Amino acid sequence: MIENLESNYDCAHAGLDLHQLKEELNDLRISMIPGSLVHNEKVNRLENQIRFIENKCSIHHGESGSL
Repeated sequence: MIENLESNYDCAHAGLDLHQLKEELNDLRISMIPGSLVHNEKVNRLENQIRFIENKCSIHHGESGSL
């Protein structure tokens, strides 16, 4: 998980960062107990970070709702 995403985020890192965040999200969905507060907070944070980078760097995959 990336600690702080700022408005000055460098999109040159987007490919690697998105790959890492999506892997972390998939691992989290497999390894943790769904529905727990900790699980939900981590999933939400990762999803928000992914959306932030995609929006900031204009990355659109045409996949609605699939993170």
